[in-house]
Amino acid sequence: MFNKILIANRGEIAVRVIKTCRRLGIKTVVVYSDADAGSMAVEMADEAVHIGPSPAAESYLVMDKIVDAVRQTGAEAVHPGFGFLSENPDFAKRLKKEKIVFIGPNPHAIEAMGDKISSKKLAAEAGVSTVPGHMGLIDDTKQAVKISREIGYPVMIKASAGGGGKGIRIAYDDKQVEEGYPAVKAEATASFGDDRIFIEKFILEPRHVEIQVMGDKHGNCVYLFERECSIQRRNQKVLEEAPSPLLDEATRKKMGEQAVALAKAVDYDSAGTVEFVASGKDKSFYFLEMNTRLQVEHPVTEMITGVDLVEQMLRSAYGEKLNLEQDELKINGWAIESRVYAEDPYRNFLPSIGRLKRFLPPAEGTLSGGTVRMDSGVREGDEISMFYDPMIAKLVTHGKDRDHALDVQAEALDRFHIEGIQDNMPFCAAVMDEKRFRSGNITTAYIKDEFPDGFQGTEPTKAQKTMLTVVAAYVHGVHTRREGQITGRMSPVEPLRRQWVVVLGQDYTPVELELGNGEATIKIGKKSHSFVTEWTPGKPLVEGALDGQAIAVKVAARTEGYLVRHRGVRLDALVCTPQVADFHKRLPEKEKPDLSKLIISPMPGLVVSIDVAVGQEVQEGEAVCIVEAMKMQNIIRAEADGTVKAINVGAGDSVAADEIMLEFE
Repeated sequence: MFNKILIANRGEIAVRVIKTCRRLGIKTVVVYSDADAGSMAVEMADEAVHIGPSPAAESYLVMDKIVDAVRQTGAEAVHPGFGFLSENPDFAKRLKKEKIVFIGPNPHAIEAMGDKISSKKLAAEAGVSTVPGHMGLIDDTKQAVKISREIGYPVMIKASAGGGGKGIRIAYDDKQVEEGYPAVKAEATASFGDDRIFIEKFILEPRHVEIQVMGDKHGNCVYLFERECSIQRRNQKVLEEAPSPLLDEATRKKMGEQAVALAKAVDYDSAGTVEFVASGKDKSFYFLEMNTRLQVEHPVTEMITGVDLVEQMLRSAYGEKLNLEQDELKINGWAIESRVYAEDPYRNFLPSIGRLKRFLPPAEGTLSGGTVRMDSGVREGDEISMFYDPMIAKLVTHGKDRDHALDVQAEALDRFHIEGIQDNMPFCAAVMDEKRFRSGNITTAYIKDEFPDGFQGTEPTKAQKTMLTVVAAYVHGVHTRREGQITGRMSPVEPLRRQWVVVLGQDYTPVELELGNGEATIKIGKKSHSFVTEWTPGKPLVEGALDGQAIAVKVAARTEGYLVRHRGVRLDALVCTPQVADFHKRLPEKEKPDLSKLIISPMPGLVVSIDVAVGQEVQEGEAVCIVEAMKMQNIIRAEADGTVKAINVGAGDSVAADEIMLEFE
């Protein structure tokens, strides 16, 4: 086996590769940019080489710098991770020329399957069913509209060299093609250095199902079953699971065998993924593309098969024969993965950049009879940069069946706490309890269908109201007793007895609290609830047993009261005397300011273009500017008809979240 390899990547995938290399006794080298100096990957690796400024185009995408780092350190091979140069055939060719082993497929396979257009032609030749579309390249917006009409709306406009949800738009009419085509072209150039675009039919009510394949250099190839990746937003996967709730054994076998046949057609010799769009109605499926690299969501496959895919990639690259036999591979249980992103779900999932003031993940290992695994490349104190993907971590859980895996995932999300930036965990946790998702009847339009107005949190159930009321009363009781002890009004062993009202949102609930040390009895109406916990002030997570059932609630002190969160529920809680509660009932509701005459930057980012001028009349929904953040271009639209009064920023300017960019009459 290799003695030393270089990892040409960053973040959680670099850490993931290091972990397997440590187990196999392989030394590791990581490269890093200015933004990643002092990162977890740099700390964990045996050696680290600085390769330039923070922008990927000046560091992680520069082949010369990667090759120089290999030469400096004497590494024998390069693992590209995912993204960056992982699917660049020129990089694989360059390494081969330099006699450096590429831990991935051969250059021919990358070239043939990495290009979305040629891969569809090859798939058709191999007998794999493909989606109707225009396989040739597209020159301009006018041609894109013409082709879209011929295919029939809706269509998917897609970067040929795309991946990771970048460079994709769905268009339902000519206008959306006219807007989407140049945006995809710009994203493709910025993210992949390749502006080739193709258009294909967008399958209504589709499901995204992908097959994991693994090959070696001796002609052997197997499939490690499927992953369901239908829960997507802006074509970026959010939740993944394995196996798929859609497939039966016959369909699974058919898809797997087609994936292997396609891989063998290009002598595929590493880990790869063949992606299909499948119909939830009749289980028919069509080839989408092949990702010639390790997928972000590979952990769910590892959890149900027990196979370390990184290890298999290393062994294949070294020239070993595949030690996996198709008839010996079995599905064990169910696995779910939540991608924890640095974004604000309450503001249409816009990027959130900043420092991780607190990063408290759930403990890995056993939870409620299942298993918790977390893949991450950050720690408390690290900076979430605007230069790279917004993913903070991948939280993976395994259970005996789908419901069990979902239950464990929900409980693990309850116990994962982040401060300093916004994260999408409230949304992920809310989905875990959502009826349609639980049924398995999902499509790639799930988020759009179930959250058409964006995510505004979920309404608490009766059980959640009780839980949050109890926790708020307990936390307030602990603070009240501590204050009494400090001032000398209470002895350290004296129990606290109070009658309060817990104001939770619009609900006013009288409670009777009797607080001991680490336990309490809270009476709500005629029912008494017991609560046992080891919580102490300062901890952001209140874990304990409510009436014998394990719970975890996130609590943050406010100027007045507390913010309490559980799953997708987020409420302000005030614990007070009946007299104060009555006073709050009499307060008028706060009026929201009118922002309809302003265009406010929804996120920190870079202004790509301003598409209107002072004095111009603008219609509701019309695009007025484009702001780029974390490699995604976001089209900002007018919320009402009006005339442009002032433009406060220009193309190339950096803007902060909530900065006023345009004003209307």
